[in-house]
Amino acid sequence: MKTDTLPPKRTSANKKKWKNLGVGLLYLSPALIITGIFLFYPMFRTLYLSFFVTNAGGTPVSFIGFENYTMLWESATFRTSMSATFLFALYTVPTTIIISLFLAVITNEKVKGIPFFRVVFSSTLGVSVAAGATIWLLLFHPSLGVLNNLLNAVGLSGVQWLTSPNVALISVAITTIWMNIGFNFIVLLGGLQNISEELYESAKIDGAGYWTQLFKITIPLLSPTLFFVSVVTIINSFQTFGQIDILTGGGPSNSTNLIVYSIFREAFYNGYFGYASAQAIILFLLVLIFTFIQFKVGEKKVHYQ
Repeated sequence: MKTDTLPPKRTSANKKKWKNLGVGLLYLSPALIITGIFLFYPMFRTLYLSFFVTNAGGTPVSFIGFENYTMLWESATFRTSMSATFLFALYTVPTTIIISLFLAVITNEKVKGIPFFRVVFSSTLGVSVAAGATIWLLLFHPSLGVLNNLLNAVGLSGVQWLTSPNVALISVAITTIWMNIGFNFIVLLGGLQNISEELYESAKIDGAGYWTQLFKITIPLLSPTLFFVSVVTIINSFQTFGQIDILTGGGPSNSTNLIVYSIFREAFYNGYFGYASAQAIILFLLVLIFTFIQFKVGEKKVHYQ
């Protein structure tokens, strides 16, 4: 006679599986709770607010659907912010990676005194955004700044680094490049030091010169690290805030009003939390799209050992 009861062994195995799941979730619960409170809740709250008009305290007042997104589409100020954001990423991402790679390659050589230069090149990693921006604020000063004094010394007129709409974004980009070099340099140097010396020795025996080794061995084997650095640098470029706030405050004429700073200004200066939330969702989608493209296109060119 057939019965619907499970065999004892299968029943005990299922109980053990559920027990292990419960124990695993118990250990993970602190991390899950923290992630839920500080990551998922703000994200869903932002999406929720983007469909509402809010009061000055951020409390939803009336549901307006996609009207905030429609206003963004029609806003010339928002289009200027988007344009400035893309230009800023174009200025900072390739330049930061190229300079960091160059510094990592030259400091990977076995030369006496190289550890000192490694410390110097990575030192910006220990400088906060506020401190770094303040340093460059002094350098960019129109009359007391070192940069204009150097230009005057060679007979050139000074530049309005932070007050000219044509130069301000470039000035902020220079500051950002300087601050990001330290992290990228350390990551790329670590990747270079993981490449086996035997490959270079074999290449030398075969008659390969320095440049052949660089483009046939170093760059291909460093591609996973370069891919990681490029993804992180692009994301950071879209999230730049501190140096904008200290150096230019989004001006002049909104030329440095990147989308992150626009979100901050609309929410905390103007009190339009719903409008700012819509911008935040668009920024999230932009970062998601760029990251997806990098993984779909860039990862195909990565050579894993």
